[in-house]
Amino acid sequence: MENKKLKGNNIDNKYGIEYTKVGDYYMPNLVLEKEEIILNKYGKMRLKFLKENRKAEYTIMFTKGTLNKHLKEIQETAEKRIDIIIEQLKQQNNLTEEMKNTDQLYWVSMMNNFKNTAEEIILNELIYV
Repeated sequence: MENKKLKGNNIDNKYGIEYTKVGDYYMPNLVLEKEEIILNKYGKMRLKFLKENRKAEYTIMFTKGTLNKHLKEIQETAEKRIDIIIEQLKQQNNLTEEMKNTDQLYWVSMMNNFKNTAEEIILNELIYV
């Protein structure tokens, strides 16, 4: 056997993977890409639901690296749907901006009601499925 001096780092030309010598072995330098996202209320709720109730889906998305993309998509969709639902409820109940000036308590109570209704719909349609 020939006694070859091994380099500290080696790049496999076939696959383009870089290896580092650790003791007598070459270990691949594999690093997952990290995508930093800021989770809002809906993203956190979806993440908690997946961890507690859909462990297999959570694990698959986590290992494939699609979890952050999924959570970001859920967040954006939830925010857009809430705005749309609130606008629809305002139109159905003839709630106008003029009412904000004339009867503030009624307007605030109706808007809180619409927001709570929209959030319940979002939770049932997007978050807890």
